[in-house]
Amino acid sequence: MSDQPSCLSVRAFLDCVNETLRLIPSRDFVVEGEVSDFRVAQGKWVSFDLKDEQEEAVLKCFMTAWQLQGGLEDGMRVQVRGYPKVYERYGQFKMNVTEVTPVGEGALRRAYDLLKKKLQEEGLFDVARKRTPPRFPTRIGLITSRDAAAYGDFLRILHSRWSGVSVIHANVHVQGKEAVEEIVSALSVFSALPAVEQPDVIVLTRGGGGLEDLHAFNDERVARAVFSSCVPVVCAVGHERDESLCDFVADVRASTPTHAAECVVPNRQEILFEIASEEQHMERTLQEAIQRGLFVTQRAMQAMGLVMARKQDHLRRARENFVQRSQAWLPKWRERLEGQTRLLRQLDPTRVLSRGYSIVREGSQVLRDACGLEIGSSVRVQLAAGSFDADVTQVNGEGQISLL
Repeated sequence: MSDQPSCLSVRAFLDCVNETLRLIPSRDFVVEGEVSDFRVAQGKWVSFDLKDEQEEAVLKCFMTAWQLQGGLEDGMRVQVRGYPKVYERYGQFKMNVTEVTPVGEGALRRAYDLLKKKLQEEGLFDVARKRTPPRFPTRIGLITSRDAAAYGDFLRILHSRWSGVSVIHANVHVQGKEAVEEIVSALSVFSALPAVEQPDVIVLTRGGGGLEDLHAFNDERVARAVFSSCVPVVCAVGHERDESLCDFVADVRASTPTHAAECVVPNRQEILFEIASEEQHMERTLQEAIQRGLFVTQRAMQAMGLVMARKQDHLRRARENFVQRSQAWLPKWRERLEGQTRLLRQLDPTRVLSRGYSIVREGSQVLRDACGLEIGSSVRVQLAAGSFDADVTQVNGEGQISLL
């Protein structure tokens, strides 16, 4: 047998190396070091070197831009999670990175500042897009750990201020590697609920801590999930001095879990005071309206009284004028009436009949000439006192007739 090794092609050799790397029992490594030569190509490919403090060893790293959650720059100390691989095209050994986590207060602070600037430039902190939660919510979505003090503080203040509110609790880790996925999932579940089941407002909260403790609330995925929520979000992470990226993205920022409860529900005593104040205001308004109405009515009555007084004065003057004028022309009318009466008496036919005359009618016609009569015609004779019917027996000349 020959001891001469078989000759391999470059690709075959590199494939053999990668196959050997895949046979390592634990292919998921976590390596810590300082970032240098950080680059982003075409907005998609991220590459950087990871080196020791003494720069005696350098590990080239590669990942996609969407895998990089948060800011990264040269000089930051980070831990990278991934697996080793030799890239055939370049013949280079690299770490195929799946996750980058800043290490230490300085690195976390720098990553926080870089991501904050990025999100701010994208408009995620824009005040104009922030929504105002309803003043009297009926359902509240609460995202926090059941074991956290923030959970008990929030519920205690909530129920002491207001009652009858339904709280839908999503129990999540608020720190650790599970926290980010659980918080993002809880926000997605609340947004996906039917409109009749959706909470009126979501409260995302936890107690205070350092940057490492609050790392989940400074994660880019959580910040974007808060921004994308269909329901207004109140964020209360840490204490008053703590500022997470979720605080800037949320619709309302509360300084503490207790303050969050004060932001989402009103104080019962304040509402009762408002109701009493509004009742007093309405009563005063009504009293003022009544007083104005009475004043207007009184003025109208006074004006009407003046009008009536003027009308009565006009009527009195007209009556006095009528009496004066009637006293002047009434005797004249009486004299004229008496003259007309005398004239009518003189023309009264009964006065003529009383002197022996009569009125002869044939039917309804008064006879003035006998020529039109025939013997045997019936006529009626009207005397001064009474009348009688007669028949014509003879018609004489010159209009004279004889009656039977």
